[in-house]
Amino acid sequence: MSNVYPSLAGKRVLVTGGGSGIGAGIVTAFARQGARVVFFDILQEPARALEQALADCVHAPRFISCDLTDLAALAATLAQADVLAGGIDVLVNNAANDDRHDVAAVTPAYWDERMAVNLRHQFFCAQAAAPAMAAAGGGVIVNVGSISWHLALPRLALYMTAKAAIEGMTRGLARDLGGQRIRVNCIVPGTVITARQQRWHTPEAQAQILAAQCLHQPVLVEDVAAMALFLASDGAARCTGREFYVDGGLHGG
Repeated sequence: MSNVYPSLAGKRVLVTGGGSGIGAGIVTAFARQGARVVFFDILQEPARALEQALADCVHAPRFISCDLTDLAALAATLAQADVLAGGIDVLVNNAANDDRHDVAAVTPAYWDERMAVNLRHQFFCAQAAAPAMAAAGGGVIVNVGSISWHLALPRLALYMTAKAAIEGMTRGLARDLGGQRIRVNCIVPGTVITARQQRWHTPEAQAQILAAQCLHQPVLVEDVAAMALFLASDGAARCTGREFYVDGGLHGG
């Protein structure tokens, strides 16, 4: 049974990339805590299905279609008065895409597109959320990184570059926003069982990953969502500027 965090009830929570995978798990977890959740995505069908699945929550989550790589559209969406009642208490920067690529095939345009998809929007969402958080007396930003760059995985050079930068950005934002009582942390998921990841990993590869973990149990979407809840709650009131691994001990295994 999941922990209940009374401090999250009624909180205004924005989750990027919330329509599927880890993001959908995070949306579900916050909605079940009684938070008022808005989530951005570009995938219409799974996002609408998630809305319907959670319609029975105290505050049914709301999906807004938003291309996070279009900064003008992102700013306009965030500026809408009816988006989270004009403020954000908790921002979860989750949206990302781990398409594989070969180093020799990378062009400047592809580099820019990958950074826009995996890194740039995290900073600008945080920048947009911070003033309202400060005015409300504080807030929480949770960035989602990746174990991939710690393991030097193949055919992911640009993805790993972006995910490594997120950890540095987390520390910088935590320092710069801490005086406004805004906490900023980074979740570092390991190999999480999602439909997308199952496209890349054969059963044999999954078995190898489990064997390499200290805990020989699969890391689930719910495990990452549980960490997001904790970091957003009052229970983590003195946690900021840090990375929190949810990887079954793969990093140290």
